[in-house]
Amino acid sequence: QVQLVESGGGLVQAGGSLRLSCAASGRTSGTETMGWFRQAPGKGREFVAAISWRSGGTTVYADSVKGRFTISRDNAKNTVYLQMNTLKPEDTAVYYCAAQYGSRWSERFAYDYWGQGTQVTVSS
Repeated sequence: QVQLVESGGGLVQAGGSLRLSCAASGRTSGTETMGWFRQAPGKGREFVAAISWRSGGTTVYADSVKGRFTISRDNAKNTVYLQMNTLKPEDTAVYYCAAQYGSRWSERFAYDYWGQGTQVTVSS
């Protein structure tokens, strides 16, 4: 089992920045990919970004956040970050961290473990 705990959400004005953290614990040695997803009220959970956990640090982003968000990792701390800049009201959502043993980056149902989520609210 892998446990994931997100932190760093909050309320920010449009154009501002936030950094989310996801601390992983438990049996993380087999984890290959870490991802961030988000879910706005009344909408489905959508892919935001993903990073390879063990091999090379390859990153993938949704088009809607490319150039504004940056995913990174600190393997020594078992932590993944999501730096969010130039935030827009449409970025408002609950953000979830997720982990999988494979490399199906943007596929929601490929992820094996999920955190509880952290709320991000961007005011206009």
